[in-house]
Amino acid sequence: MQRPLRFVVEADGGSRGNPGPAGYGSVVLDPATGETLAERAEYIGVATNNVAEYKGLIAGLKAARELAPDAQVLVRMDSKLVVEQMSGRWKIKHPDMKPLAAEAATILPRAQVTYQWIPREQNKHADRLANEAMDAGKHGRQWEPSASTAVFDRGAARALATPPAAGPPGDAAAGAAAVRAALASASGTTGSGTTASAAASAPAGAGTLFEDAGSGAPEPAPAAPAPTAAPANGWGPDMGTPATFVLLRHGETALTPQKRFSGSGGTDPELSPAGRRQAAAVAEALAARGTVQAVVSSPLRRCRETAQAVADRLGLAVVVEDGLRETDFGAWEGLTFGEVRERFPDDLQAWLDSPKAAPTGGGESFSAVTRRVSATRDRLLAAYAGRTVLVVTHVTPVKTLVRLALGAPPESLFRMELSAASLSAVAYYADGNASVRLLNDTSHLR
Repeated sequence: MQRPLRFVVEADGGSRGNPGPAGYGSVVLDPATGETLAERAEYIGVATNNVAEYKGLIAGLKAARELAPDAQVLVRMDSKLVVEQMSGRWKIKHPDMKPLAAEAATILPRAQVTYQWIPREQNKHADRLANEAMDAGKHGRQWEPSASTAVFDRGAARALATPPAAGPPGDAAAGAAAVRAALASASGTTGSGTTASAAASAPAGAGTLFEDAGSGAPEPAPAAPAPTAAPANGWGPDMGTPATFVLLRHGETALTPQKRFSGSGGTDPELSPAGRRQAAAVAEALAARGTVQAVVSSPLRRCRETAQAVADRLGLAVVVEDGLRETDFGAWEGLTFGEVRERFPDDLQAWLDSPKAAPTGGGESFSAVTRRVSATRDRLLAAYAGRTVLVVTHVTPVKTLVRLALGAPPESLFRMELSAASLSAVAYYADGNASVRLLNDTSHLR
């Protein structure tokens, strides 16, 4: 019997304003050759990012159905929300999403469609189409295929050419696992889907926040080659217990309530009385959870004091790691944002616009911090594999670790709230996947 056709659908959507002028793009590809079989793009007026993403998915599935209604389709998107909701792992609560998801689910039989999350940089073709549609809408017209300059990475598509292993009728997970295996073995490109590490990263409650939990959670973002073999039940091999970083921002100093730049190039302030109370509170909370197995700290005083308060309560030693220090803010150290804007307006604007720009006077750019923090992360993962580690550090290192785990762009650093003595958590699996489990928890301070 002839094997059914296989397509890859890549889809994306965007909104310039969220909500704002929005458009989507989608492309149907032949995984054997990388050939573009169909493109769809449309300006949809004012909408949110998520609505545009769903519209792109719907257009891509319809295009695949027009080509071959019995084809097996692998949908690749950089929208974690859409992938998880359409895979049935996240509930759909927003009223705008429900009818769109329902429409997408009825275009092709469920057994013919699997979903895979990919990083944004691997979704450039659909992203370009969506932006072309929004550009066209800006000028009062619709997207025209003849004007498109979108380009697809043919090598990644060819890596999908190995046919999926046969599984039980309707077993979409098995097909997805085989596609991931083919992708990894053919080109080293990362796959995604229902991996064991995803199953191990269920949303945790108060008692399991930093523990390896049961299945049913969103899958971690890919960051390394996926396993090259998939068992018959469609799940990847057991990745084991992850290394979990419990990320603790230090307690308050005298500068914290004044919202002054306080990095590694300033006065190295100690904890204030309020900061010491916060450190004691987080120590009690972590002792009650009982999951921390090691404590690592930035060399700066406010972190070492916070870390020592917790380590004393847990009966652990503090290991100092220089790579966890805060950004050097150069001439901005000790100043408020308003004072920096008044004294160094051009430098501040450049810093806000680009992660490569450094603060005035020889400060450290966010790009440099990212390189430092990434190297530190890798060292700690090698040293504490499979263990839960309290990492006591600062605003920028915590946000950077979260950003990298999510695959978020550098500008996301300005869109996270991180309170003094707050807890965040990231789990890292043996296959390179990461799962953000917590961000800016301050419940222990109430």
